[in-house]
Amino acid sequence: MKIRIFLACSLLSIVGGPSYATTYPLPQNSGDTVVTQYPDGVALTQAAQDETLLDVARRFLLGQTEVVRINPDMDRWKIKKGEIVRLPNKRILPDTPHKGITLNISEYRMYVYPPGQPGTVMSFAHGIGRQDWKTPLGLTKVARKIKDPSWHPPESIRREHAAMGDPLPVVVPPGPHNPLGAYALYLALPGEYRIHGTDIDKIYGIGMQITHGCVRMYPEDIEQLYNVTPEGTPVYIVKQPIKVGWLDNMLYIEAHPDLEGEEMTQDERYAVALSLIQKANNNELPEFDQKVLNEVLTKLDGEPIAIYERLPPIEETLDLPSEPLQIQQAPQKPSPSLTAKPSPIKQAANQPKRSRQPSPDGYFHGF
Repeated sequence: MKIRIFLACSLLSIVGGPSYATTYPLPQNSGDTVVTQYPDGVALTQAAQDETLLDVARRFLLGQTEVVRINPDMDRWKIKKGEIVRLPNKRILPDTPHKGITLNISEYRMYVYPPGQPGTVMSFAHGIGRQDWKTPLGLTKVARKIKDPSWHPPESIRREHAAMGDPLPVVVPPGPHNPLGAYALYLALPGEYRIHGTDIDKIYGIGMQITHGCVRMYPEDIEQLYNVTPEGTPVYIVKQPIKVGWLDNMLYIEAHPDLEGEEMTQDERYAVALSLIQKANNNELPEFDQKVLNEVLTKLDGEPIAIYERLPPIEETLDLPSEPLQIQQAPQKPSPSLTAKPSPIKQAANQPKRSRQPSPDGYFHGF
């Protein structure tokens, strides 16, 4: 595999000044769901000075958890000048409709299908609610948007802060220390749930389970999301720690750690993975690489890894002559292997479409 190395300074120059969310082209094959930022290799960056993995995450607008887990042998607090740090590259799209916004709280990341930009998906890191203030699951929508919002902390939060010796005012006005940041998208859920920015005091908490239930984003990211998201946009909030998807006839699996207080056993995790693999392969369990699957479910580093390769459809492999051959022999019956069954892709295309319905487990069922 080729390894593509990007120095921090050169990557920043590529994106043209301030960093923004990664925009991925959707795969050419309609059934594929693995997106790639650098198709020819692994993305790396070299520390230009002594820093931390949190600094790297901030510079590339990554979540703290994802950059730490993809570099398990590095000390998050001590990155020496010249050290090479790995960056995420491939991602498997969550199992939701490809429209609006999907928040997969298991990976602290959202996927946005911007209107007017067909064939693309944007991805942003975000923080979520901690164990005692869980972010709710389900389908909702953006009810309203506010620039420079004021924060009216609920009485429960004011009591919590007062107990810690950090009393809060009844209203926190807009400004650099407002926890909502400069932009807020209010969701159509009871309890004032929002997708919002962050203040300068909590800028390194993106990609962690630390909020009171809301979804917190980097200042640059929430501004971009605010500008491309109209009111009424559907928002799918799901919990999918394990994802499976195809790319060019390769089946990939991606696994993330469980959220705090929601740990699965290894047997439960394996059962979920088998179910998703079977679902992705026309409800048949293929002869996949079990060793690789076990490694993915043990590391839980969020990196998509290929576990199975299928043969391409028949019409993609046959190299038929442009003119009929002149064969002097009795006519032969067509080979059953070429005519008895249409290709898997065409079979899927001919099946009636069924709507996807959310379920309590955080996955969408159907198709």
